[in-house]
Amino acid sequence: MGLFGSKKVNTEAAAGGGEATLSNGHTVRIARRVDCMGDSCPRPQLMTKKAVNEMGSGDVVEVVLDNPSSVEALPPMCDELNATHLETIKEPNCWRVYIQKD
Repeated sequence: MGLFGSKKVNTEAAAGGGEATLSNGHTVRIARRVDCMGDSCPRPQLMTKKAVNEMGSGDVVEVVLDNPSSVEALPPMCDELNATHLETIKEPNCWRVYIQKD
């Protein structure tokens, strides 16, 4: 067991694919999904940073999480990642954060 415990990785979800429609009506293609359900700080930030660093310019990552502190921490870290926070969407049991690499 590692520092953050063991977690099964859903490779289909991690690979991304699909699209998301933002509140402004703009549709974005999801290049990568990061599943952080049940994770607390700093794991969601570290996983998001890794995903953004591995993506190409213009790619969008969707981060799915249920930890309010992590939701608040992601948008401010976009500057250091050379990325743009597109939107955070609240759902009944989670948040979906969309970040686009610059």
